[in-house]
Amino acid sequence: MIIEAQQEIIEEFALFDDWMDKYEHLIGLGKTLPLIDPQFKTDQYIIKGCQSKVWLRAEQQDGRVYFWADSDAIITKGIVSVLIRAFSGLSAQDIVNAPTDFIKEIGLNDHLSPTRANGLVSMIKQMKLYATAFAAQNNA
Repeated sequence: MIIEAQQEIIEEFALFDDWMDKYEHLIGLGKTLPLIDPQFKTDQYIIKGCQSKVWLRAEQQDGRVYFWADSDAIITKGIVSVLIRAFSGLSAQDIVNAPTDFIKEIGLNDHLSPTRANGLVSMIKQMKLYATAFAAQNNA
């Protein structure tokens, strides 16, 4: 399921030849992001290491981890939307073990500013930290 979701994202971005079109697509994805409930837009849910404010919340339901997020920057909102598509709805262990090669394949790290690239790494790290905590809880 992980590879399928990531492959869909790769194929979707491959439809665009120009990086300006890919940015437009990212912005569009950000606009469709199911927003985090305002009660979770607190410091507890802010991802450290992002230039923009990014709030990320995770919840485990029926053995699967679901993510909600928001950002004050539209491109960042699109980036976190892509990550949620890739990881939300999977088991905690699958998220922990999930490869992130699809990011490189769509060319995202090559076309982000250094601060946005750091933010991307921080978002992935936080999603995997949530998943690690849920996996440990499941194995306890």
